[in-house]
Amino acid sequence: MNRRWKVLIADDEAIIREGIRDAVDWEALGMEVCAEAEDGEEALVLAEQYGADVMLVDLNMPIIHGLELIRLIRERLPSCLVVIITGHDEFEYAREAIRLGVQEYVLKPTNPVELTQIMTRVRDRLEEEAKLAAYLDAAAAQIRKNLPLLRERFCLEWMEGSLGREEIAEQLRFLQLPVRPPEFVMAIRWPELDMSQSPRNESERQLMLYAIENVTSELLDAADHLVFRDSTGLILLVIWDDVPQALASGIEQAVQQCLKLAVQVHLEPAGQDLAEVGAALRRARSAVSREVRLSPIVRRARALIRQRYADPELSLEAAAAELRVSPVYLSRILKQELGASFVSLVTMMRMEKATRLLAGTDLAIHEIAESVGYVSQHYFSTAFKKMFGVSPNQYRKGETEAEEADER
Repeated sequence: MNRRWKVLIADDEAIIREGIRDAVDWEALGMEVCAEAEDGEEALVLAEQYGADVMLVDLNMPIIHGLELIRLIRERLPSCLVVIITGHDEFEYAREAIRLGVQEYVLKPTNPVELTQIMTRVRDRLEEEAKLAAYLDAAAAQIRKNLPLLRERFCLEWMEGSLGREEIAEQLRFLQLPVRPPEFVMAIRWPELDMSQSPRNESERQLMLYAIENVTSELLDAADHLVFRDSTGLILLVIWDDVPQALASGIEQAVQQCLKLAVQVHLEPAGQDLAEVGAALRRARSAVSREVRLSPIVRRARALIRQRYADPELSLEAAAAELRVSPVYLSRILKQELGASFVSLVTMMRMEKATRLLAGTDLAIHEIAESVGYVSQHYFSTAFKKMFGVSPNQYRKGETEAEEADER
């Protein structure tokens, strides 16, 4: 390597410093003496000032003792290699210095041949560490360059359920993603990809998918999220921050307005555990694939429920009036296509949001009841227990119906 390594000599005796400086052909070793110090305090200041790569340190120095100097150097210049200068009667100090990570030690009086051999070994060590650092920097740069691809591969494995909880957390840290469980996952389907006779070529299709991803990311704004695709071109998202239930319909409308494309979007709670996210992604993927079979009125009704579930006045009649259909027709088609009544769909949406608030906030029960559309805490608690078998308070404490029965 062409780098010239900086050496600092620290000894309170000028004759020793001079002897060390003159004993070695520093240029031949690719080194230079950048500074000399006669006490520990000066040595510390100069080492930081010059960014010393190597320090030759006398153990018995004034102001700051050699051992304390070595400890300070370890903290402030961790890559600096230290060679101690010691006499035979200071061998116990030398052993302590070695425990502090000193590379070599030189016995006084210095022997030019021995000192040159020692400094040659130190130089070789510096060059080895520099090469390793260069390799690691290159590897880190390559990882940064390929980070989107690595994240996509990880998410595909996560979705397939092939990773354990600890491995998921480790991968999230490595890929510089939040380690906390996500709030939601999302699937976005562009039906044109399924057409055997698409009017667009592959380049245009990829451009459209990229544009859909951009519109989605803009709507998510500052929310922590990650976008990736599966092998069929389905766009999938992991979202770490809370987002409104109306986001799915908002994305559908934005893509239609901006790109003149029809897409189906499904937003799915991610669960409370990293290990549950894969199953949530699979559910979202399956759900959005079923969207194409839903009638427009059902999709609009479901979007309305997502937007208005927190409104205590939301009813079948009010929704039907807004959608411009009769209540009887709306009730029948919801039951036919989704297998649930309007009231059941609203209740499920409210309870889904309530469980997230119970698990993730310190809001009082009456505040949660109001925020999900109930005017009465009692009515909310009754509906909650009917669905989950435990009261909201018991759910928050992590109690199960079996535990409650055991307590009785």
